[in-house]
Amino acid sequence: MADWLTRTFGSTDAVREQRLVRVTNLATLESTVFAALRARRPIESNGNGPSTSLRREIEATAGDPFCHPEAETPADPFGRVRGRRMVSGANAAQADAHHAVLVFDEHDPLAFDADLVGDLFATGREWAERARATEPTAVQYLLIWNCLWRAGGSIVHGHAQAILGRARPHARLDRFRHDAAAYAAATGSDLVLDLVALHRDLGLAVEGGGGVTILAHVVPAKEHEVVVIGQPGMDERDPAFGLAVGRALEALRDRVGVRSFNLALWRAPLDAADDPFPPIARIVDRGDPASRPSDIGAMELYGSPIVGSDPYDLVAALPAAG
Repeated sequence: MADWLTRTFGSTDAVREQRLVRVTNLATLESTVFAALRARRPIESNGNGPSTSLRREIEATAGDPFCHPEAETPADPFGRVRGRRMVSGANAAQADAHHAVLVFDEHDPLAFDADLVGDLFATGREWAERARATEPTAVQYLLIWNCLWRAGGSIVHGHAQAILGRARPHARLDRFRHDAAAYAAATGSDLVLDLVALHRDLGLAVEGGGGVTILAHVVPAKEHEVVVIGQPGMDERDPAFGLAVGRALEALRDRVGVRSFNLALWRAPLDAADDPFPPIARIVDRGDPASRPSDIGAMELYGSPIVGSDPYDLVAALPAAG
């Protein structure tokens, strides 16, 4: 296999001696295996061929239902919420007590900027407040954005989703908050603030301005995970937070080459006015839209994520304040 190994991985020595680094957050037990060679393993294409560009695929879907959202998506009982660059519709396949799609005016899902991200946070929050007015016990708000099919987006047209539930938050946020409470009880310290301090010490943080910090996550869920953390008690509609998230997304698209991603906004329950939990946006690359294999397998589901990208390369591409 020597010739094939050399063509694929650069040399046979690169395969004979491989360096793996496993990082574990002892407070949350999030763990990642960094294996640089995994990023260079051969992957079969989807058969479309190199001449089929992503741009053409996106343009070919123009005219889908989200291109005419007010005619081709249902409205919530309280009506639609119109932002500057998007409009809400009820999700036909509900995932919680209240579930909306936030459909962008622009069809191209990659034609976003920091202004659109700020509008997304404002529009999503307005929808959540209106939904809560119809059911005051629904206070667990989650905003998600699945960009393109690699990230689970079933419609190409740019859109995000807003979800409002009762009782407990969704599992990943619930677990993080549980771990933060246990960490505070054991150490007397704040887990989120200590995570920011840790990333600063490691050289994996940049200041986004207005007290917002952008992290190249040291225990990423998958490739190129960025975590944007606001100040304690900050509202996600604060311009500084939206600007930092928007610039981080622009950097992932323009400097790193990310084309498909997942984004989630974590925040305190809507009825917890005195809760200091800051807004947190987590963004992760979901790989090349032209690639056939999924980037998530049994290791990610039942073991530990395996990541080929280096967070120190990622932090060099992230934007600082200014």
